[in-house]
Amino acid sequence: MSDQKLNIESRITLLGAGPGDPDLLTLKGVKALQTADVVLYDALTNEALLEYAPAEAIKVYVGKRSGEHSYPQDTINKLMIDYALNYGHVVRLKGGDPFVFGRGYEELDYAASYSIPVSVIPGISSSIGVPGLQQIPVTHRGMSESFWVITGTTTSGEVSADIYQAAQSNATVVVLMGLKKLPKIVEIFKAAGKHNLPTAVVQNGSAEDERLVVGVVETIEHLVLQENIKAPALLIFGEVVSLHPSFKELIKQYASIA
Repeated sequence: MSDQKLNIESRITLLGAGPGDPDLLTLKGVKALQTADVVLYDALTNEALLEYAPAEAIKVYVGKRSGEHSYPQDTINKLMIDYALNYGHVVRLKGGDPFVFGRGYEELDYAASYSIPVSVIPGISSSIGVPGLQQIPVTHRGMSESFWVITGTTTSGEVSADIYQAAQSNATVVVLMGLKKLPKIVEIFKAAGKHNLPTAVVQNGSAEDERLVVGVVETIEHLVLQENIKAPALLIFGEVVSLHPSFKELIKQYASIA
């Protein structure tokens, strides 16, 4: 075995890249990338972040987007370990936050089975960051005391049962990876009597090509089709959406028609 092999210090950093805008990466995240020997990155991370890694570092795209996974999770786990054992510091760059529907703990747990130390650097989750960038607070005094963050589609391909409960509450409901299930989700909110609940859909939140549609439960499906909104998109249901400037214009339009 070579001296180089003996001197390898295997370690893994699970790094949250944030919702898309590369400037939203944390300083700690930048420092981790600067010391990377290998970067494994997802489809939902901005490739501009790779510029922080050394030129000689290995950069491996591992896909991971709903409906078009380039690599199964098991394969990613094995790649992560293989690169750590053979090259040293692996930065696993993940969109948003590693522990918010990012399967970060699965990767942490797998690395632990090989006794490889893992550090976690949180990222700005789109569930909070994207509404915030649109000036939509997920909580607001007198309007919303809490918020739900729910996956739109479970591993079985069904709508999460939590959406049924969330639709009955007064909380803000943020749905990730739910655009394909929007008709069913709208149906659930209507069944809860929430036809006029303010609703927003944000495509490519924080990115330069970000797009937003604002309406109510009754109209949001039509607006999404009309504006040709595509994934990745985030859904926001709640009275807090009424605080968005475009919703105020919407109310004025409805008032003038009435």
